[in-house]
Amino acid sequence: MLDMKFVRTNIEKIRHCLINRNSSTLILDELVTLDEKRRDILKKVEDIRSLKNTNSKAVARLKAQGDEEALRQNIENGKLLNQQSEELEIQLKQLDEQYMQRLLYIPNIYDEDTPIGKDETFNPEIRRIGVPRKFDFEPKPHWEIGSELNGLDFDRGSKLSGSRFTIMKGDFARLERSLGAFMMDLHSSEHGYTEVMPPHMVLRETITATGQLPKFEEDLYNTKGDDLFLIPTSEVALVGMHRDEILELKDLPAKYCGYSPCYRREAGSYGKDVRGVIRQHQFDKVELVWHTIPERSADDLETLTSHAEKVLKLLELPYRVIRLCSGDLGFGAIRTYDIEVWLPSYNAYKEISSCSNDGDFQARRGNIRFRDKDNKLKYVHTLNGSGLAIGRTLVAIVENYQTSDGKIKVPDVLIPYMKKEYIG
Repeated sequence: MLDMKFVRTNIEKIRHCLINRNSSTLILDELVTLDEKRRDILKKVEDIRSLKNTNSKAVARLKAQGDEEALRQNIENGKLLNQQSEELEIQLKQLDEQYMQRLLYIPNIYDEDTPIGKDETFNPEIRRIGVPRKFDFEPKPHWEIGSELNGLDFDRGSKLSGSRFTIMKGDFARLERSLGAFMMDLHSSEHGYTEVMPPHMVLRETITATGQLPKFEEDLYNTKGDDLFLIPTSEVALVGMHRDEILELKDLPAKYCGYSPCYRREAGSYGKDVRGVIRQHQFDKVELVWHTIPERSADDLETLTSHAEKVLKLLELPYRVIRLCSGDLGFGAIRTYDIEVWLPSYNAYKEISSCSNDGDFQARRGNIRFRDKDNKLKYVHTLNGSGLAIGRTLVAIVENYQTSDGKIKVPDVLIPYMKKEYIG
C-alpha cells in the first residue's frame, strides 16, 4: 500500500505509473475525489471543535455570572454542535473506509530505472548462463516421458480433481520430494535462511497484507465457512509472520525459506502451458522471503536472486535472467528479475522464479516496522523470490536430462537424495 501523504503529493507520478503498468486510472481519480471530500470534512470537524471549545468556555463563564437565559442558549448550541460533530465523524469514517478500499487497489510505484513497456516482449535480458543441450535424437516433452515412465498420471489426476491436477508416482514423486529437500538444504545451510513449514491456510488480513486481496480474490481458493484462504505461495505466510510487529534492527535482515504447496485458480487458457505440469492449480514451491532495511533492499534483491540462480547452477540447467518492464511487473513490486530455464519442448526459456523487491508496500499493509539506529520507527522492505518452483524444475530436469533410450539421468547433486543415477 502506498503512503497516503505520498499519494496526495504525487498524483501525476502515480497516474503515469498506472498507465505504464497497463492499469486503469479510474481508481486514482476516485481516490483524489474522496480525498478532497475527506479534507473538506476534516476542516469542518476542526471548525466545530473550535466552536465547541469556545462554547464550553462561554458556558463556564455564564454559570459564574448567573445568566440563566444565555446559559440555556449556549447549552442548546453545545448539543447542536455535538450532533453535528457526531454526524461528521460518521461521514469521515465512511470516507476513510472508501478511501482505504481504493488505496488497496493502487499498485506499487516501480523503480525509476524500470524499462517501460506494455508486455513481456519489452523485458530486457540481463544475463544468460549455460548453453542449451544439442540432442543427437528427437527429444520428447515431459508429458510424454512422464507417461511412458509411469511417473505422471494426468488421467487419474483429472478424475480426482478436474483439469490441471496431476498425480506423480514412483521415481517422479521421489524426484519432486528430493528437489524440495535439496533446495531447502541449500538455502538453509549455505545461504543462511531459517526454514519454515507454514500453514497452508491464512486469514483474510494476512493475505491482504501481501497484496493478493482485494484485487485478486477471484484467483484464490477460499474456505467460505471460516473465510480462510489457501496460500498461492508461502510468501503470504512468511511475510505475514511479522504482521503488526516491530522488529529489532539487529535481527535484520530476517531471511526465511518456506516449502509448501501453492494453490491458484489459474483461470483461462495458456496455449501450450495446458499440457503437462507447467501450469497447475496445485504445485510445490520453495519460497525465499527477506525482511530488510530500506537502505539495503536493492543490494539484498541481487543477493536473493543469486541464491535462486545457485539452484540452477548446481543442477547444471541452462537459464537466463530478465528484468521485468513496467507492463509486466507484479502488483506489489518496484523491481523484479525473472529467472527462465531452458525447456526443449518449448524450444524457449520459461519462467521458473520471479525475484522482487516490494519496498515498504507490503510492510505498510501489514504494519511491519523496525527501530532504526536513532530509535525511529520505520517500515521494513520485503523481498521475495521462488527458490525454485519445484514442478517446473522437475520438468526442466526430465526434458534436459533425457537419454536416447528413454531414461532420465539424475543430476549429480540429486543422486544422494534419489539413491540412483537414472530414472527408468
